[in-house]
Amino acid sequence: MNRNKFLFFLLVSLTGVFSFSACTDLEVDERDSIVVESTDEGFKGDGPALLASAYNDLGAFNDQANIYSLYEHVTDEMIPPTRGVDWGDNGVWRTLHQHTWDPTHSWILNSWNQLNSFAFKCNQILASTDPAPNAQQAAEAKFLRAFYRFHVMDLWGQVPDRGVDEGVDVNPRVYSRAEAFDLILNDVNEALPNLPSQGPSADPAVSGKASKAAAYGLLARLYLNKGVYTNADPTGNYKFESADMDKVIEYVDAIEAEGYSLEDEYFTNFSVNATKEIIFEVPVGSPQNRYFMTLHYNQNPSGWNGFTTLAEFYDKFDDNDQRIGNYPTPDGSEFSGIGRGFLVGQQYKDDGSVLVDTRSQKPLEFTRDVPLAGAATEKGIRAIKYHPSNKGQIILMRWAEMLLNKAEAMMRKGDSAGALALVNQLRAKRGADALGSLDETAMLDERGRELYWEGHRRIDQVRFGTFAGTWHEKTVTEPFRVLYPVPQQALDSNPNLKQNDGY
Repeated sequence: MNRNKFLFFLLVSLTGVFSFSACTDLEVDERDSIVVESTDEGFKGDGPALLASAYNDLGAFNDQANIYSLYEHVTDEMIPPTRGVDWGDNGVWRTLHQHTWDPTHSWILNSWNQLNSFAFKCNQILASTDPAPNAQQAAEAKFLRAFYRFHVMDLWGQVPDRGVDEGVDVNPRVYSRAEAFDLILNDVNEALPNLPSQGPSADPAVSGKASKAAAYGLLARLYLNKGVYTNADPTGNYKFESADMDKVIEYVDAIEAEGYSLEDEYFTNFSVNATKEIIFEVPVGSPQNRYFMTLHYNQNPSGWNGFTTLAEFYDKFDDNDQRIGNYPTPDGSEFSGIGRGFLVGQQYKDDGSVLVDTRSQKPLEFTRDVPLAGAATEKGIRAIKYHPSNKGQIILMRWAEMLLNKAEAMMRKGDSAGALALVNQLRAKRGADALGSLDETAMLDERGRELYWEGHRRIDQVRFGTFAGTWHEKTVTEPFRVLYPVPQQALDSNPNLKQNDGY
């Protein structure tokens, strides 16, 4: 018997920024090496060990580059200003904001490789025989495969797939977007009966694992976006069928029956104290990149002085909306001098004294205005959800999103009164004034206020038809950019792939 061993190497969190002072503290997760075996009798693999590795792959969502950047930097809620030589990086950030990327963009290539390799590992889990996964482990693998393929389908509109016994001489088959939708749906439905039923937990060892609630959440997302994913034209004229919206409502109700509800205080969601809303989160690594990427060099901890929000987005919030942010007590007794939410105006040290920008020797005041290029160090409103003093894990799915999914589904079915009541239930919990009416613009704005910087905005803007619009220094309005280009390297290696229109 001929036995060949190979190492399956996977870098779970590829570094997005390499060589400039703004992010010299970038944390990169360790390499994950899994040994699997191929024999004349077929593929062999350790199913449970591979499953543990597949959960580690979720650490890729901790990164501020790659997958996260494709969902946030292309939207109207984030801008990556270049400050001197910092954040230039040959234009990788600017081209995302300006919608001028092409098939050679490094974050597009990295994300394609990450997500498809993660999905392939799930294929390996399901094919493993030494030992094979048990029924629950197989269900978890199917959920994870569906989760990873969901992102490939969403970002590129086509999903490649390779069998574990197929050699490099076999070109992976490629599923269309509509075919991939059915494939993903089937995985989640097959997984559901063998996934555990569990309520919310503050323990990432629990909430970082597949569950019935997480499966219901993925199903709700699928049906909410079905009009996008199964449309013949990916650029618009989407139709949202009433039966699909009924499915969204059904699955959100099923999540609520699992015991999920809104946190009493918004920023608790992003802390170690979260106990009510977290359906699915990254179980490994740290969310520190999320605050390093935006904090100023002179704040504690010292940030990379990078990304900010746009004043136009900030202005969507009422002053009394707790989601806009809160600040520490002057003596620093509550938490550090860094506020939560949007940081604008004068910033303070941990002891409550005025923070000075050592580069300008002036008090550090974050401004509303920020240019895409040539930005001074104080320009731009920063955003902090994961606070350095008590940060939780990166959230992949939480109850408030699902509540808004249900409200949107009700609105699209014509039940505007019911949808408005749900939105105002959320706003009351967040301390915001009730809305008097609800239309698509108001619904998209409310999703932005609740979910900003959590990786949802691109999907939302595509579904609501605003992604090809214009905003701050983004003037390109090419509708085909609702899909990313298939990376050139992938096209060169697999003739079954076809480049998306426009590239």
